[in-house]
Amino acid sequence: MKKMHDLDVNPLTDIAICCGKTEAFAAAIFAVIDPGDEVVLFDPSYETYEGCITMAGGVPVYVALDPPQWTLCPGKLLKSFTGRTKAIVLNSPHNPTGKVFSKEELEVIAEACCRWDCLAITDEVYEHITFGDKKHISLASLQECKRELSSHPTCLKLLVLQYLVGELDGLLLQLLLHLQSETFIPPEYFEGLKKEYEFKRDFIVKVLTSIGFQIHFKPQGSIFLFAELPKNCLLSDNMFKELIKEAGVVAVPGCGFFHTKLSMEPLSEASSSYQKRYVRFAFCKSIATLAAAAQKLSDLKNATRYEHS
Repeated sequence: MKKMHDLDVNPLTDIAICCGKTEAFAAAIFAVIDPGDEVVLFDPSYETYEGCITMAGGVPVYVALDPPQWTLCPGKLLKSFTGRTKAIVLNSPHNPTGKVFSKEELEVIAEACCRWDCLAITDEVYEHITFGDKKHISLASLQECKRELSSHPTCLKLLVLQYLVGELDGLLLQLLLHLQSETFIPPEYFEGLKKEYEFKRDFIVKVLTSIGFQIHFKPQGSIFLFAELPKNCLLSDNMFKELIKEAGVVAVPGCGFFHTKLSMEPLSEASSSYQKRYVRFAFCKSIATLAAAAQKLSDLKNATRYEHS
């Protein structure tokens, strides 16, 4: 933590071990959220968050990120805070879009947390998987942030071990769920990891573009690609079933990551129609598997089956 984020923690008193990030996130929510507390989330978002919050009796309040670049509007964010706001959940690099929040965006979030005296709960599971010149910045490392719940499970090898460590800094009222990855894996490993996933990202972008998917935003981090359906593709459940049956490719309908009805500013059906046209693909597969999927998708396109489902 000191080396990576310039944070001082006591390993004897500030660390807790949980069985994976999901349990750690749930434990953090159950520890700080009381019935009626509001929790701000960004939309689209990973579906586990809402479940934990509602189980704790909290009220999720969604702030939409603006497509196609999934930018954060400071005005929307500030309007989402009320006297009942207890915490905000930040996931960066972001699932499902692959967005890496900029320092400027993080400073807006930190300022809002300080102004409203609320916690920030951050999920930074893909902190070591960023591409190009994009760098992950932990919210806890900003001077403006006085309270934070932050999860930093290490990627791949240590995720398999299902260990996640949490740190509690009482002085700054910070509950940090973090794993000291460099204790177990040398930094060189993560450099190789980034290059490997960047290659896989570029590969899947090229494949999906070639068969008509619209890639408006190239992932800046994580292992996910959020693509829009081909222009001449009519959305239906049959399309996703056909992808599985005919090509052996599983894609997650993007509508499952959006929460229009719970949004701070509910969108009209027309303005939210884009949400139904997004699909999430994961490229955390071997090159052989990705190549096989590319061939099957190409064959499916040539058969003109899924384009007009």
